Amino acid sequence: MSRLIFEISRPGRRAFELPKPQFPQKTAEELFGADLVRKKDARLPEVTEVDVARHFTELSRNNFGVDSGFYPLGSCTMKYNPKINEKIASLDGFANLHPYQPEETVQGALKLMYGLSKQLKEITGMDHMCLQPSAGAQGEMAGLMIIKAYHKKRGDDARTKIICPDSAHGTNPASAAVAGFDVVQVRSNSRGLVDVDELRRLAGSDTAGLMLTNPNTLGLFEEDIIEISRIIHGCGGLLYYDGANANAILGKTRPGDMGFDVVHLNLHKTFTTPHGGGGPGAGPIGVKERLYPFVPVPVVTFKDGVYGLDYNRPDSIGKVRSFYGNFLVLARAYAYILSMGGPGLSLVSENAVLNANYMLASLVDDFDVPFGKRCMHEFVISGEKQKEMGVSTLSMAKRLLDYGYHPPTIYFPLIVREAMMIEPTETESKETLDEFIGTLKKINEEAISNPDMVNASPHTTKTGRLDEVKAARTPVLRYTFNE
Repeated sequence: MSRLIFEISRPGRRAFELPKPQFPQKTAEELFGADLVRKKDARLPEVTEVDVARHFTELSRNNFGVDSGFYPLGSCTMKYNPKINEKIASLDGFANLHPYQPEETVQGALKLMYGLSKQLKEITGMDHMCLQPSAGAQGEMAGLMIIKAYHKKRGDDARTKIICPDSAHGTNPASAAVAGFDVVQVRSNSRGLVDVDELRRLAGSDTAGLMLTNPNTLGLFEEDIIEISRIIHGCGGLLYYDGANANAILGKTRPGDMGFDVVHLNLHKTFTTPHGGGGPGAGPIGVKERLYPFVPVPVVTFKDGVYGLDYNRPDSIGKVRSFYGNFLVLARAYAYILSMGGPGLSLVSENAVLNANYMLASLVDDFDVPFGKRCMHEFVISGEKQKEMGVSTLSMAKRLLDYGYHPPTIYFPLIVREAMMIEPTETESKETLDEFIGTLKKINEEAISNPDMVNASPHTTKTGRLDEVKAARTPVLRYTFNE
């Protein structure tokens, strides 16, 4: 098990430091005020430079990322991030910008943002884009605030409910609740799609909107989307598109053409910015024309050959993030879209869907498939058969760690018992897919022949099976010194 950096600390050990500058320096009290300056030095670890280098190198080896192995995390689109995007984002003209710079000094950055907005409008079929939200969930919240502002502007205060499918991402009902709506659940039918008859019963004069992912979290395209759109619009509501699964439809269909009024995209998923560990992310939102007055400020403009930022928008919901969004994430997405082009983005979806269907077809004899034998970019299998033999989906996920794989999403969506959601993405080779398929088949065989061994996994990681309930409820978040 890796040691904490405090555990390798020894009194008197130091790394080098640069010479102090030879010009007058303000004291901490002058800079921050005496009440904000600590009265005694912080208890920092005392280590040499080589100790620090080796410590963090070891930690990096214990971490798992898409650059180190296959990461089939369903509904999160953990695909390989082309390094050309990183090079673009690290250019001095982008990386060294400051948000307080005058607009005339950042015309290139504003041009990039304006151009990215145009591209995303075309990709989604929306009329306008706002790049400010810095995560998908924040994009959801902003979109719902826009929906609320739209209804309020029309004097329709009775619309207090947001409908969410029972297969929805957990952020959907959470975002709706944070935005002040009551959440109403609509069930899925036997095909894993929205039950249209139940939706008709639920939709009414109190419906503010419907949040929907298409394809949904089961990896299935909502075949009745046009009828769903008619139902919601017919009762005066709006449609919100959760763009977490947009990797399946690039260049093939567009949320705007399906009837959606608001959409968010996860640039850190579909458009290849590294994500995980808390960020950074970007969740731009697109809207149809009638909702444009309510989008967050500022809006990037282009007039008389000059790019600018428009804050003068009286009906705007205001700012949802400091400054203009996670700019370097936007730069990566812009580079990705330009390098792929329209045909390349279409090929992304084609290969993502092909890879998912290949894997699903290869696993149907070993695992239960609750909703059909075809899928979009991801699919959900069930470990119910293995559970009856005494091996849970959790144990199979832990066993995958022994084989060097990051496990897929498990126990979601909630409507599938012992669920395992797998998204191979378009960036993986057939050889990688075959190796992973073979590993899942082997684990299935192990569940039959040696269930105790599977249930005791992982066996090769730094730590064994953790008490996850205790870790979640009583986490140790700070180091305790032995006095």
